[in-house]
Amino acid sequence: MEDQRQREKMAKERKQRNLLAFTGTAALLAIAVNLAIAAINAHKKKRGKKDLFGSNVRVNLSAHEILKLADQIIARSKEVHDIVASIPLDKITYMNVISPLADLEAEQFPLVQSCILPKLVSTSDEVRKASAEAERRIDAHVSTCSNREDVYRVVKAFAARREWTSPEAKHYVECLVRDFERNGLNLSMTKREEVQRLRTQMNDLCMEYIRNLNDDDSFLCFSETQLVGLPTEFLKSLDKAKNGRFKVSLKSHHVSPILDLCKIQLRHRFARLLGYSNYADYAADFTMAKTSSKVFEFLEDISASLNDLAARELAILKELKKIEEGDSPVGIEDLLYYVKRFEEQQFDLDLGALRQYFPVDLVLPGILKIYQDLLGFRFEEIEDAEVWHHDIRLFSVLEFSSKDVLGYFYLDLYYREGKYAHTSVLALQNGSLPFNAARQIPVALLISQIQKGVGGQPGLLQFSEVVNLVHEFAHVVHHICNRGSFARFSGLHVDPFFVEIPAKVLENWCYESIPLKLISGFHQDITKPINDEMCKSLKRWRHSFSALKLKQEILCCLFDQIIHSTENVDIVELFKHLHPKVMLGLPMLEGTNPASCFPQCVIGYEATCYSRIWSEVFATDIFASKFRDCLSNQHIGMQFRKKVLAPGGGKDPIEILSDFLGREPSIKAFVDSRTELSL
Repeated sequence: MEDQRQREKMAKERKQRNLLAFTGTAALLAIAVNLAIAAINAHKKKRGKKDLFGSNVRVNLSAHEILKLADQIIARSKEVHDIVASIPLDKITYMNVISPLADLEAEQFPLVQSCILPKLVSTSDEVRKASAEAERRIDAHVSTCSNREDVYRVVKAFAARREWTSPEAKHYVECLVRDFERNGLNLSMTKREEVQRLRTQMNDLCMEYIRNLNDDDSFLCFSETQLVGLPTEFLKSLDKAKNGRFKVSLKSHHVSPILDLCKIQLRHRFARLLGYSNYADYAADFTMAKTSSKVFEFLEDISASLNDLAARELAILKELKKIEEGDSPVGIEDLLYYVKRFEEQQFDLDLGALRQYFPVDLVLPGILKIYQDLLGFRFEEIEDAEVWHHDIRLFSVLEFSSKDVLGYFYLDLYYREGKYAHTSVLALQNGSLPFNAARQIPVALLISQIQKGVGGQPGLLQFSEVVNLVHEFAHVVHHICNRGSFARFSGLHVDPFFVEIPAKVLENWCYESIPLKLISGFHQDITKPINDEMCKSLKRWRHSFSALKLKQEILCCLFDQIIHSTENVDIVELFKHLHPKVMLGLPMLEGTNPASCFPQCVIGYEATCYSRIWSEVFATDIFASKFRDCLSNQHIGMQFRKKVLAPGGGKDPIEILSDFLGREPSIKAFVDSRTELSL
């Protein structure tokens, strides 16, 4: 599922203020915002230790309690797996094989997360170390379970009977079988051992690649004159050589790492052992794309559709370079510089100054209001619940019409030493419906590292941080909305491409005037939100040179697909061939190896680098078709909630999108939106 440091306050003044369920739209700005800010700024004097109804998440465990709980989790899991494995093949049923495994997942997930959570948020070194050790033990046990041939044999025998209790149960059983077989349990012992050996070898090579990136200390020296135009803060961050010149390292955060790719052929061998023709097909099999050929078709269709717009954008940059440098050809190395020059000239947009309009105390209640109004929720802050730090806030999510509790979410938003550094969402308890039991409600955590205000001044957010909070909070509500039966398919446990689609849909609210004004206000007078011209500039800036930028990304994605679907590729020659083909004739910069600065191919996104584009294309289709002209239409919002957010991973993602759109999703809206908002 993106970024920086953030987090919120603690509030004690409520009864009425505790309820952040405002209705209406921007006209209520002054009243709604003032009430919300008063609520957020009030510090809770104390918190009790009240149980959270329906939640099995445990917080504030000691180091000893974490390790003890981890051992209990492992013992219970082993007990259930042993029982399932002991069922004679002629006695197997859904109730004695599948149901125990599904119920175990639902029961143990919040306990596992209780062990792992402290590693991310605890202020205690001892507790963080215990949490990391607990995670290691649990991971080792999970690995053992996923390689248990006796359990696989029983599950496979049940699957062969095809006695499904529901389509979701069928999908659950298929996932169990798939996970075992992707570990090679349907292979001979010799091949199975090779699968494990190759997996270990690939992991080791990936780790070695990352170490090489981190250890590389090569640099180039530049004079201050040569670096004119770079931010003062960046120049201050650079070391200097003995001759007084600035040292610019070749690490990725300065330029790009000059290192070799991981050995791709190991991935191909691994995929072939598991029955795939290449690694790209292995990676695509259980995603929305299904096959690598579909991925190639997708990328090439988008690239071709953007050719005309990209050509117009390139012509603008060529003209800018001609004015500044005379008649010299534009190279790929010129693009970023002249894009920035154009944006400086055309957009009256100072992103540094813009943050004065985004005090965190105003942004957060504005975001909550947007989600409540659109999706039919009511968020109530819970007093006296046990939390792991006084900054943490806890909310219940209620159905607005019935007041039924749908779930809970924690906000851990402010900077703290030793805390996880990025903005992200963690599922703490999955929604599910265990057999013969009440529905287990979902619990989520939004974690960030926002800097608090100092000296009586409010904490201010960069616009990118605002977008990131809106995006990540979409993951929170996606998790809370789940109505699936199986914990494995809960909220965020969906297709890795699909999980980003709802969040990318809702990012669009950050670029539309009414919601933008709701979440903004000058920090010295919050009744003055950003003006219409600024809203328009942000929207234009978002799509500035979008075709050229996207084509550069498509170039890398095609490279990623080709090296993972073809063996013995000369990666430098491949880039030389692809570059002019995708980038409208612009050649690759001589003497460089673009693959060396593309580590996603190596670890984390191997053969799936296109996932961001995939998610954005279908998110744009949803927004353009359903929301663009009716941002606050709760009827459409409720349809989105029920048809897109609620099903979870138990339903095919394309079916989910088609059901909501009334047709199959397409790339047309994405391409049209780029053209409509072009320069």
